[in-house]
Order: sequence, then structure tokens, then C-alpha cells
Amino acid sequence: MDTSRLLRTSSTVVVTAALLISGCASGTATPRAAASARSQGPADVGDAEGPAQRFGPLPTELPVELRPYYAQKLTWHSCMGDRFECATMLAPLDYDRPRAGDDLKLAVSRKKATGPGKRLGSLMVNPGGPGGSAVGYLQGYAGIGYPAAVRARYDMVAMDPRGVAGSEPVNCLSDADMDAYTRVDMSPDGPSEVGELADAYQAFADGCAKRSGKVLGHVSTVEAARDMDVLRAVLGDDKLSYVGASYGTFLGATYAGLFPSRVGRLVLDGALDPSLEARQVNRDQTAGFQTAFESFAKDCVERADCPLGTGGTTAAGGRLQELFKRIDTHPLPTGSSRDLTESLATTGVISAMYDERAWPRLRAALRDARNNDGGPLLKLSDAYYERDQRGSYANLMYANSAVNCLDLPPAFRSPAEVHSAVADFKEASPVFGESLAWAALSCAYWSVPATGRPHRIEAEGAAPILVVGTTRDPATPYAWARALSSQLSSGHLLTYEGDGHTAYTRGSACIDTTINSYLLTTTPPPAARKCT
Repeated sequence: MDTSRLLRTSSTVVVTAALLISGCASGTATPRAAASARSQGPADVGDAEGPAQRFGPLPTELPVELRPYYAQKLTWHSCMGDRFECATMLAPLDYDRPRAGDDLKLAVSRKKATGPGKRLGSLMVNPGGPGGSAVGYLQGYAGIGYPAAVRARYDMVAMDPRGVAGSEPVNCLSDADMDAYTRVDMSPDGPSEVGELADAYQAFADGCAKRSGKVLGHVSTVEAARDMDVLRAVLGDDKLSYVGASYGTFLGATYAGLFPSRVGRLVLDGALDPSLEARQVNRDQTAGFQTAFESFAKDCVERADCPLGTGGTTAAGGRLQELFKRIDTHPLPTGSSRDLTESLATTGVISAMYDERAWPRLRAALRDARNNDGGPLLKLSDAYYERDQRGSYANLMYANSAVNCLDLPPAFRSPAEVHSAVADFKEASPVFGESLAWAALSCAYWSVPATGRPHRIEAEGAAPILVVGTTRDPATPYAWARALSSQLSSGHLLTYEGDGHTAYTRGSACIDTTINSYLLTTTPPPAARKCT
């Protein structure tokens, strides 16, 4: 439901959608600093309303109580047939107070370098979210779909972050309750519907607290980044090489801030700006989805069969809003026991904004919806939520909320605050603004107080870090990539002038060649390089 803060690579979304339609995930959020950041070592990140503070590194000397984790040996076994290896790594629930019996079991997978050429170590990957399964991303895409030259030289490695998929997953609702949750009206028309939405957020938060126990307070981005350093050491690598997409860029940048001297080759694709408060994050992202929709609409209206007419993009947006209103009043049949509500229709459209390769599918789905068939839009929405054909949900949305609500204070603390901000969000996006403003209320009901704060990540002393931004990215606006690259003391910005979320391995030979060269040689591209 909190579609405004889900950040994951477009490959995850499109692959999932393709599986559901023909037979990620942010993911929500833009987390920032992290649980117990003050006691873990980084500089004080300030209070929620103050200016973003500098995020400092941890001490370089390893605490005695953490040495057993860094010295552990993984027991690997074949998985996914014989194509990958899998293992379980132990990490402390609380890095400040490691205690026997409180260890977390984290899922790890790898595919060894195929050769030829000298092995360059491990390349860790993360698809974003927060809540996207890195292991699933490796086994379903990166381990077979990354450029052959990269896979030849690196062991491809992934670890599901704590609280995600195979790593002590956060759980919140039954599948039936999650179905009900995704249907709740995200653009409430009056006090009664506002109350229903607030009740839904409260029930979701209560379910997470009841079903997830002590892990709920220990799924911050800082803790996940510290887990990455344990894995780096366990794999025998002196430095971390990493490709993070979407929210994975915040995870990678956090690692660089904590351990600058251990940075190897870091690619941060679809970057986040860690200095922003949650309300600004959500507002920026709302504008990003409007930009993406206008790009889709510009393409659509030039086609004779465009379901949004053949006028300009403003008229197309108006027709989509009219469709949403009609569905709000009369949900559409879908050929199943579930009908298509306005909130599900909105999520279906948003899911197709992540990748222009989904535009033909969206055009067809909108055409069917105008003809009273909501089935195709419902499939797009289900892909976004990672709901399979049996009606079971992955834990993407649960982990997403858990990380986001811990990493940043809530964007809004009450329905009244949302009411006062709706006009600003609608200015950012006439099409999605109202729904995304109300989506940003969810963390107000969370049971665990946020301990992270906005902060600048400079990572002084780190090796060159490659930050990638796409000019019409819906989920991570291009301005965020510019901001992060300027914050990082060794940041280098690579620009993709195009549509969709993230850029690597999405069809631009210029982007792929530039990133591959960096991964294989550590040489960053010339200043402010642009690709199409």
C-alpha cells in the first residue's frame, strides 16, 4: 500500500510482472541513518527537524565481542540445482550487545567466477526495496544476466538483509488480511474513509509487532550494512565490491560511510539522497512518478489505440483520473473473486512506471479497464506487491515498512498533517499526488520509534564510488543521484538520459560499458559522463 516509498530495481518489478502476466521490490522508502546509530559509532545525526548532519565512520579496530562473527566459516551447499551455492551466516541481533541465543541467521548465496581472467574477489548485489530479496535477485537475474565479463572475474554474491525473505523475515498479516489491506481507499473522500485508512495502518503495524517480535527493532540500514562487512570478511575479501540498485544505493552508501577504508568498487544505481526528511522524500518521489507518467502519456497519445485519447499529456492525465474515480465508485470485475478497486488500479499503473518496457502492457490494461475488465491492472498491482497466483505474498511490503519506519521519522504524524499537505503533493503530481500523500502516513502508527535521522554521507578516504542517475527515473529522481555524488568525497556521477528506474543492464551499451570498465579496472568515468 505504501507505494510512494518502495524502491527496487526495475528488473525485479518487470521480471515479476512478466511471470504473473505471461505465466522488484523499495520498495518503500528512503531510509536514512539507523537504529542505535549514536552508539554504533557514526557522528550524531541530529534531530528530525534539524539540518542533516555528517554521518561518520565506525572505529577501524574490531571489538573483541564481534571477532567470532568475522571469523566464522560458512558451510556451502548446492542450491537451485547445481547452479548456485547457499549458506547461512550468523550476525548479532544487536551489534552493541551481542548475546548468545540472539544471533540472526542470514541467507547467503553465490555463483563462483566463471573465468577466464584473474578473479577479482566477490561482487555483492542488492536489488533494493527495502525488502527485495538479494538472494532471489542473484539467482533469478544477476547471477545469469549480468555481463559475462563481470561474471567471469567475480564471484557473484548476495545476502538477504535482516528481516527480508530468507533472513529472519518480518511478518505482519495473513494473506487474506493483506488482500484487504491493499484494497483500502488511498484517496479518502471523507472522515469515514480517513478513519478506515488509519485503522488499516494501525492494524498493519500491530500485526508486525505481534508476528515479528524482537527482530522488528533491529532491521535498520546501518545494521544491514554492518552485516555486509561481516560477510565481506567471511568471504576473505579485504574490500567490498558491490552493485546496489535503488534502496540498495542507500545500503551501499551507508556501508561506505561506516567503513570508508574497506570500499572497493561500489556502483550505486538509482541513487537516494540520505540528507532528506521523509516528507521531502515522498514529495520528490511523487513528482518522479508524475514525470514518468508524462513520458508514458507522451508516447501513448501518439498511438491511434491509446486508451487515454490522442490529445496532450495533460488531457491524458485527466482521463486517467476520471478512470480512477469511476473505479472508486464502481470497482471492476477481474474474472476472479477479487475486484479492482481504485487503490489497486493506482498501484497497477505505478508498477508500470518503473520500466518503459511495461508501457505496452499498461496500455492494454488501461484499454481493458475502460471496457470494464480490471484483470490486467490487478495483475500489475499483484506483481508490485509480490502476490503470487496462489494468493500468497512475499514479505517485501512487511520488511519495507519495518526498515523505513525505523530509518526515518514518519513523514506525517496524523491525518490532519496529510490534509494540510495534499495540495502540495497534488501540485507535484495531479495524477498520483493525493494517493501518495496518504500513503506516506503509514509510519505514524509504527510500534517501534524511529532512531535514524537524515544525514550526509561523505565517506572520507573511500576509493572512487560510481553513482548512477536516470533523468526520468520515477522512484529515485535524478536530483538524488546528483546530491549523493556531491556528498560522497569520492563520488563520480554517471547520467543516463532516459526513462525507467535504474540504468545498469537495461539496454544502454554506454551505461553497461562504463560500469563494466569501472568494475574491472576501478577507473571511474570522466567527470559528469552522460549516456543514452
